[in-house]
Amino acid sequence: MLFHKFQKHVNDALDALVADGALPADIDRSNVTVEPPRDPAHGDLATNAAMVLSKAAGKKPRELAEGITGKLTALDDVHSAEIAGPGFINLRVSPSVLVSELQKIAELGDKYGQSEIGQGVTVNVEYVSANPTGPMHMGHCRGAVVGDALADLLEAMGHKVIREYYVNDAGSQVDTLARSAHLRYLEALGEDIGQIPEGLYPGEYLKPVGEALAGRFGDQYRKAPESEWLLTFRKAAVEGMMDMIRADLALLGIRHDIFSSEAELHAAGKADAAEAELRSRDLVYDGVLEKPKGKTVDDWEPVELPLFRSTQFGDDQDRPIKKSDGRWTYFGGDLAYHFQKAQTADELIDIWGADHSGTVKRIKAAVQALTEGKTRFDVKLVQMVHLLRDGKPEKMSKRSGNFVTIADMVEEVGKDAVRFTMLTRKADAQMDFDFAKVTEASRDNPVFYVQYAHARIQSTLRKAAEEGLHPSNAHLTKLQDEDLDLIKQAAQFPRIVESAASSREPHRVAFYLNDLAAAFHAYYNLGNDRPERRILMVNDQETTSARLFLVKNIGQTIRNGLALMGVDAADKM
Repeated sequence: MLFHKFQKHVNDALDALVADGALPADIDRSNVTVEPPRDPAHGDLATNAAMVLSKAAGKKPRELAEGITGKLTALDDVHSAEIAGPGFINLRVSPSVLVSELQKIAELGDKYGQSEIGQGVTVNVEYVSANPTGPMHMGHCRGAVVGDALADLLEAMGHKVIREYYVNDAGSQVDTLARSAHLRYLEALGEDIGQIPEGLYPGEYLKPVGEALAGRFGDQYRKAPESEWLLTFRKAAVEGMMDMIRADLALLGIRHDIFSSEAELHAAGKADAAEAELRSRDLVYDGVLEKPKGKTVDDWEPVELPLFRSTQFGDDQDRPIKKSDGRWTYFGGDLAYHFQKAQTADELIDIWGADHSGTVKRIKAAVQALTEGKTRFDVKLVQMVHLLRDGKPEKMSKRSGNFVTIADMVEEVGKDAVRFTMLTRKADAQMDFDFAKVTEASRDNPVFYVQYAHARIQSTLRKAAEEGLHPSNAHLTKLQDEDLDLIKQAAQFPRIVESAASSREPHRVAFYLNDLAAAFHAYYNLGNDRPERRILMVNDQETTSARLFLVKNIGQTIRNGLALMGVDAADKM
C-alpha cells in the first residue's frame, strides 16, 4: 500500500544514513511517521523523521532533513522531496506509484484496506449488554453500532474477534420482570389485570411471554404463591426477552458470538474463583469502608466487607466485592466476569454508556490486577443520542409506550441510515439523530451522500456498457492531474482503516468515506464545464477506459469502507 511503501522508503533512507555514519545505529524510530500533509498544496506525503530524530542524532533538524531528502530523491517513486519549516519533509510521489496503487485496489478487490497487523491476537469486544427487561431502544443503539463496527475493523486487521453480550440476569430487575410476566400470564388466562401496578414493566412486549407461559402451564400458577413460580417465570421471561433482543439487533445486522449469563457465572463459582485468586495475592482483604461523606452517625454503621485494593491501581478508594448480606456487589460480579473473559482473549474492549464512566477506573484496576497487567483492556464510552423530528424532541414508541425502539427506527429510516449516522460523530461526543434529516437526499445527509457516490459510479459504468465502453487498465498512462488526485484520496483508505482499528475509533472510516465521496462528486462534476474532463468520451476511448477503471475502483473503495460499517452500498438511488 502507498503509505507502507513510503514508510519503508523513509526507513531505508535512515538505514543508509546509519551506514554512512550520519545516524546512530540504535536510534529510536518509533515516532517517525509518514502521513498526508495538513495542506495538500504542500505535497502528497510528509514525514517528521528529521524533527523527531535530530536531537538523538546530534544534528539540527534541517541538516538531518537534507541527508534524508538526498536519499529519497534518488528513488523512482519520489517525484520530489522538499524541506519545509524547521525540518519537515514534504514528498510528491511519481504518477507511476499512484497508477500502481490503483491497480492494487483492482487486484485486491474486497480485501483492499485489510491487513494482518493484528497477527491473530484475540480481542474480546463486549457491547450492548442491555438488561434483558424489554426491547432494544435508542439508548442501546449507538453502543451496539460502535461495538459491531469496531469488531469488523479489528477482524479486517487480522485479529481474531469474540463478540460478546453480557446478560445481566441475576439482579432484582429480573425478579421485577418475572412478576410483570406473571401479570401478563394472568391476562392470557382471561383475567382483567387492570392498570399495570407501579414498579412493574408496563410494555405490551411482555404479552407474548405471558401467552407462552399460559400455553405451557395452563392455570397451574394462577393462584400459586410467588415462591412456586418466580424462578420458572424468571427463566422464561429472560429467554423471551433475549429472543426479542436478538431479533432487534438482527434488524441492525448485529450479531454476537457469545451470550454470557451473570446468573450462570455466579452459579459456576466464577466470582468465588476470582476472589480466591485476588486473596492469594493480598489484593482482597476484609476491612471497613470509610464513612460516606455527608452522612450522619445514625445513617451509617461500620461493617466489615471483603474489599479489593483498587487504590493500588489508581482508584480513589478500595471497593467492596460483596454486600453485608453476602451477596455479590455489581462490581464483584463484573470483576468475576472480566476474569472469565481474560482467560479466553489477549485483549478486552468494553463498549459502555457514558453513564457508567464512574466505574471505569475501578474495573480497569480489577483487570490489571487479575491479569497481572498482561491483558490490554480498553473501555470506550458512548454518549447519549438526542432523538429529533424536524428539530423537535421525539420520545414515544409504538411498542414500548415510553421510548423509541430500534425496531421503530429501522422500520422508519432503514438499517443503513441508522448505522451510518451513529458513526458520524466520535463515540464520546453527544449527537442528534433527526428522523427527517437522516432520510433527506442532500449533501448534508452523510449516508445519502456516500451511497449516492457509489450509485453514481454504478450508473456511469452501466451507461458506458450500453455505449460499448468498458473499464481497462491498458491505458492508465492517460490518467493525469485530477485523475491522479482522486487516486491519492483512495490510497489513504488502508491507513485510515489501520488508524481506526488501533485507536478503537470506527467513526474515522465514516469521516473518510464522506471525504472520498466529496472528492468523487467534485471529480464527476468537472465535466459539466470542461468536456475534456468527462468520464465518458466516445471520441477518446483510451482515456475513457482508463477513467472508467479509475471510478470503478473508487466504487470498490467506497464499498469496502461501507462494509466495515455494516452499511450496504447502493447501486441505484
